[in-house]
Amino acid sequence: MSQWKATKARRVLSALLRVGWTVKRETGGSHKVLSRSGWADVVFAFHDGEEVGPKMLARIAKRTGLKPEDL
Repeated sequence: MSQWKATKARRVLSALLRVGWTVKRETGGSHKVLSRSGWADVVFAFHDGEEVGPKMLARIAKRTGLKPEDL
């Protein structure tokens, strides 16, 4: 787990989009529902400039298949 480093939410979201996730819908503000074939939908609830810490990145990775090298 130590391979994850705090990263801006905008960078995490763009990495998710690059690996095949799409924005299914956006609710008001920072909430986006992401969708990918073969995976359960994921709610991404961060503002673009917000820092996402290593523990949260590990949780996101578990649900999305994101890897450190994708960032």
